[in-house]
Amino acid sequence: MQTLTLIIALAALVIAVIALYRTGAIGTLRERMDRISAKTEGAAKTTRAAAADALGRVEQLIRGKEKVAPEEKQPPPAKRAPTEKESATVKH
Repeated sequence: MQTLTLIIALAALVIAVIALYRTGAIGTLRERMDRISAKTEGAAKTTRAAAADALGRVEQLIRGKEKVAPEEKQPPPAKRAPTEKESATVKH
């Protein structure tokens, strides 16, 4: 009796799987999974970009405005010698 019940259960399972394939539910399920994967991937990229932007702002707040490196600093303008008119007007 138990063997007959097992055979009927397996036959029902096979019929259910065949029906599932014929209705296209398996394909629909795969399409849904692909759409969900694409959405989560897009959300992850957006979240990653927002986090990077926020970390950049925090870094600027902590470090302050960027300072010019010593190599990039321009030398102070050289003082020029006074002209004759300027030296005549200066009293010693």
